[in-house]
Amino acid sequence: MAEIMTPVFAVQRSADRAFFDHGWLKTYHSFSFAEYYDEKNLHWGALRVFNDDYVAAHNGFPPHPHRDMEIVTYVLAGELTHQDSMGNRGVVGPGGVQFMSAGTGVRHSEDNDGDETLHLVQMWVLPGRTGEAPSYGQMDFAPQARHNTWLRIVSGEEHVEAPIRITQSATFSVARVDGSLPVYEFAAQRFGFLFVADGTVEVNGEKLSKGDAVRLYDVRRLDITGNGELVLWDTPAVA
Repeated sequence: MAEIMTPVFAVQRSADRAFFDHGWLKTYHSFSFAEYYDEKNLHWGALRVFNDDYVAAHNGFPPHPHRDMEIVTYVLAGELTHQDSMGNRGVVGPGGVQFMSAGTGVRHSEDNDGDETLHLVQMWVLPGRTGEAPSYGQMDFAPQARHNTWLRIVSGEEHVEAPIRITQSATFSVARVDGSLPVYEFAAQRFGFLFVADGTVEVNGEKLSKGDAVRLYDVRRLDITGNGELVLWDTPAVA
C-alpha cells in the first residue's frame, strides 16, 4: 500500500468484492486472501483480512494453522463452533465475538454444527508484537449493548476501554443503528474500515447497503443515520 498523503473516503460496493462459491462456503473477500491476490489490495492500515462468510449447515473449516496474527470473528447469524490445539472449545451465537491471537502458532477448526446457515465476518489484524504465546477467548453481548451506540469490543489502544485486548493499536467496534449513531471520532492519520453487515445507512452523506464498505484515512469523524448492522475498525498505519 503506497504512502497516503491526503484524506481518503473510498466506497467499496458489495459486488466489487472478490466472491467465491465453494458449495458449502460462500465467501466475499475485501482484501487479498487465498486464491484472490491483488498487490494493490493487501491491507488497509493494520487490517489484513476481512472475509464475509456464509457456511452451510453441518459444514466448516477443518483444522488448519495460523501464526503471528490477531483474528477476530463476529457472528451475525447461526452458531460457530471453535476447537483448537490449545484445548479450547466454544460455541458463539449471533452478536458474539470470538478472538484468537495466533502468536507463535496454533491450529484450529471452525464449524457450523447447526441446521441453519452460519453468517460471520472474520477479520485479521497485523499484530503489534510477534513471538507472543497464542491465546483464545469469546464473549457474548446483549443486543441492547450496541443499539444506537458504538460497542467497543476489541482494542490495543491504551485510552480505549474494551473487554478484549490485542497487541496492535487498533479498535474494533459494532453498532446496530435504528435512526442515528453518536459521531465516531478518529485521531489524525488513522485508518478506518466500516462495513455494512445488514440494512441501509447514510455515512457522511454517502448511501451504503448490505455488503458495502468504506475505507477511510485521516477522516476525523463519521456521521451515520439509517437502519443497519455495522462493523468498524480503527487502526494505525503499518510498515
